[in-house]
Amino acid sequence: MKELEEGSRLMLDFGKLAKVAKACPDVIPVAVQNADTHEVILIAYVNERALKVALETKTAVFWSTSRNELWEKGKTSGETYDLIEVLVNCEQNSIVYQVRPRRGGICHTKNKAGKARNCYYRRLNPQTSVLEFLDP
Repeated sequence: MKELEEGSRLMLDFGKLAKVAKACPDVIPVAVQNADTHEVILIAYVNERALKVALETKTAVFWSTSRNELWEKGKTSGETYDLIEVLVNCEQNSIVYQVRPRRGGICHTKNKAGKARNCYYRRLNPQTSVLEFLDP
């Protein structure tokens, strides 16, 4: 996990959707966006149960496809979100959670200063295919 999350080598999981569809057929993708900055924070999945809990609690709640259980983002790291708005796409097969981080942090990973960063903290260099850190 360390190389995946902290390395500079590109290791995209092109089989993720096939794995999700096989293990959890009743989920749809949810893009999570900071309501204030419009940054994309992460992509996750929800099922009907997760969406219902999210709407009831006004908290970003997802369905963990790896653990097959409800997942409140940040429950263990403390980087939780208030759910501000839910947007639905035209085909009703994906949604956007517009959220506000409760304490300023976003991702479970930390930069070198120990502060939580946005989950999209690396960019792909098109010439070298190496990941470059935006928030090291």
